[in-house]
Amino acid sequence: MENKLQELTEKLYNEGVEKANEEAKKILDDAKKEAEKIKNDAQKEADQIVQDAKDKSADLKKNVESEINLAAKQTLREVKKNITELITTKVIKDPVKESLNEKEFIKKIIETIIKNWNPQSNEPVNIAVTLPEKQQKELKDYFENKAAKNLNAGIKVDVSSRMKGGFEIGPADGSYKISFSEEDFENFFKSYLRPRTVEMLFEEDKE
Repeated sequence: MENKLQELTEKLYNEGVEKANEEAKKILDDAKKEAEKIKNDAQKEADQIVQDAKDKSADLKKNVESEINLAAKQTLREVKKNITELITTKVIKDPVKESLNEKEFIKKIIETIIKNWNPQSNEPVNIAVTLPEKQQKELKDYFENKAAKNLNAGIKVDVSSRMKGGFEIGPADGSYKISFSEEDFENFFKSYLRPRTVEMLFEEDKE
């Protein structure tokens, strides 16, 4: 009897130990699997974070390079524009200023305009001319007297202290005036010279 009880006790003990070992092994295996899953998930998340960072870095680099290229092109265009403006101004400004101070040059231009003011009519025209104050003495009497007779026109001459060079011309009634100031002539000639200057200076770098 004692032997049977001892055998039963040992059997129960062994079964309990075996079951406990199996459960412990299962828990350990599950723990290992869970740890491996956590590790894999963490690795995937880390890889995704790194990839996202690389993508953002690439986008940022691309945007920065694009902005730098745009800024460089804008700066280059502005430099070209300034260089062109400096050259055309230097080439044109002094000759225009000198020409508009030539009384004979101004006379010829104004006379030509008056002769062609109304080419379809033989009737006298009444014209108002505004000249710079510095040319009052040389040109006012000429246009109001001699030129008026020769051109079959009534010419009223005013002077302006605000004008540096050139002249303004229009109907005597003052309904409108056409400006031929120093600045107007400069801009007129610049409009022709700028494209040629750009072509000569930057012909290998056309955009």
